[in-house]
Amino acid sequence: MTDTTVLDRVRSLIQPIVTDLSLELYDCEFAGGTLRVVIDTPPGSPAGVDMEQLSLATRLVSRELDHSDPIPGRYTLEVSSPGLERSLKRPEHFRREVGKVVSVRLHQPLDGRRRLEGLLVSTVDDGVVIRTDNADVDVPFDLIERARTVFVWGPTPKPGGRSPGRSPIPSTPPTEAPR
Repeated sequence: MTDTTVLDRVRSLIQPIVTDLSLELYDCEFAGGTLRVVIDTPPGSPAGVDMEQLSLATRLVSRELDHSDPIPGRYTLEVSSPGLERSLKRPEHFRREVGKVVSVRLHQPLDGRRRLEGLLVSTVDDGVVIRTDNADVDVPFDLIERARTVFVWGPTPKPGGRSPGRSPIPSTPPTEAPR
């Protein structure tokens, strides 16, 4: 059986479970002996997947996979949420994240650049539109090597300013944590 056939079978077994839990199957991949199942709340939900939902989904998916045995040999099951900075692999991933900041690495340069970061403005049939500092850039899906959302922290406090109910910010300049 090919990996694609195995993953199609796994997805067909997992999808009803995830749907019954009012969640969505975000991604599913099998690599290096690990089956990674990524689940998420539907778009527009106020909160993400919590630990209780992950635990329940893991038990139910594990039981179904043990019963149906769609993967030959030994493997490790990993069930998780996509997190704050989520990978964008399929057009539906990009559609869910319109309005968010994304980072994209391209297979080959587009307008002289292999990396783009900016606001995901929209998706079109064959790609996405990303607003960078300079302009809106149309990026075809087939040029995208890797993409993810970028979590943007809130504004930093002004040096010397006061937050309500807190002591003054020290006068020494702030330091940034390495990234």
